[in-house]
Amino acid sequence: MSSASASFYFDLSSPTAYLAAERVLHVLPGAAEWQPVLARDLPAADTFDAFRCREEEEVFRAEIARRAKELGLQSLRWPHPFPFDSAPAMSVATYAKSIGRVVPFAQAAFRQAFAGGRDLQRPDNVLIAAAACEMHPAAVLAGAKLRSVERELAARTAQAAEIGVLDVPAVVVGERVFLGERAIEEASLHLGAPATRDRLQATTTAEPR
Repeated sequence: MSSASASFYFDLSSPTAYLAAERVLHVLPGAAEWQPVLARDLPAADTFDAFRCREEEEVFRAEIARRAKELGLQSLRWPHPFPFDSAPAMSVATYAKSIGRVVPFAQAAFRQAFAGGRDLQRPDNVLIAAAACEMHPAAVLAGAKLRSVERELAARTAQAAEIGVLDVPAVVVGERVFLGERAIEEASLHLGAPATRDRLQATTTAEPR
């Protein structure tokens, strides 16, 4: 059984999950278990290809970029295409979890996508992220194709939906589910980290979807 006090649910295709992933290790007061899921199969997942107009998409991109700057992250660069099919990369993330590498792999992959602007549908870009955390390319390619990995990803996604993870990013603490980019701060406050209250209250801008 995991000793983590919280679980962090993510999909590498989500820019808001990227923003949250950059803060998990620094904001939550205890260890968090990183849970790779397929966001497209969650009940209320955002469909980034369903913007009503180009202006709406531009507003969304600008807000994500603004938030990344506010958090002190590298300038945001969008992969092309966006959105991209994250299923292959999420299979690698699931394999990485099975060998204890999910956190460094996810961080490297998120940065490839949203700091480097690289498409994670391309195997080479996923392998670069894997190499950054000492995952051998041949093992990654073989592991991601295992039926057991495919079943695990599907099962974890279904289980997440059952407990109330409607979209990513999400943080689960006990029976409480916190959704959205600021779920990290909200969960931290719930876990008894009073310093988080000031950070959360100081943020007055609208949360990116």
